[in-house]
Amino acid sequence: MVHPSRKPDWRMGGITVPEVEDYLYAMLPPRDEVLTEMEADAANNDVPIVGPAVARVLYQLAVISGAKKIFEMGSAIGYSTIWWARAVGEGGRVIYTDGDAKRAEQAHRYFDRAGVSKRITIRVGDALEFLSEEKEQYDIIFNDVDKTDYPRVFRLALPRVKSGGLFITDNVLWSGKLRKPNPDAQTKAILEFNKLICGSPDLFTTILPIRDGVSVCVKK
Repeated sequence: MVHPSRKPDWRMGGITVPEVEDYLYAMLPPRDEVLTEMEADAANNDVPIVGPAVARVLYQLAVISGAKKIFEMGSAIGYSTIWWARAVGEGGRVIYTDGDAKRAEQAHRYFDRAGVSKRITIRVGDALEFLSEEKEQYDIIFNDVDKTDYPRVFRLALPRVKSGGLFITDNVLWSGKLRKPNPDAQTKAILEFNKLICGSPDLFTTILPIRDGVSVCVKK
C-alpha cells in the first residue's frame, strides 16, 4: 500500500495542471491485484514505472496496431511489460530488458502471477547492446532507458521497427524541464532526441502530454 502522505513517484507532475491530473487518475478503473501491488512497490521503493494512465495508452496502441512482437528497452520490475504481454495475446512475444538482475527476478515472479510468463523473454544487461544485435524487425519498440542514451536509441531503433510499426518513448517532456535555461546532460539528450523523432522523414510523430510525455512514432 502506498503511504498516504506521499504521491506515487510514477505520477511525476510538471506537465498537466495538478487538478486535471488528479481527475485523470481518479477516472481510471481499478487494476488487478498484481498490478496494484507493483504500483505500490514502485511508489514505496522509488522504482521507475510508467503508471496506469500511460500503461493503458501502451495497451491500446498495441491492440490497435495488432502488435505481436514488442521489444521493451528498460523494463524495471516489468509493470509495462505485463500490459504489453496482455495486449499481444496468445502467440505474441515481448522482450524484457533491464540491467538489474534482482529486478529481473522480481519481474519474473510478477509475470508468473499475472499468467503471462510464456509470452515474455527476459534479457538482463544493456538494452542498447541487445537491440544492436537484433536482426529482425519489431511491431513496437518501447524506449524507457537512461535519458542520456535516447539519441543512440533513435539510431538503433529506427531500422528495427517494421514499416507501419511503432517507436514509442517515455519521459519526452521531462517534467517540463525542457524549456528551462542551462539544461543538464539528461535534458539535453531528450531535447536532441525530440528533434530527431520530429524531424525524421521516416517517422510520423506525435508527443502526448500525459504523465511525463510519451512520443508515438509511426515508421513510414
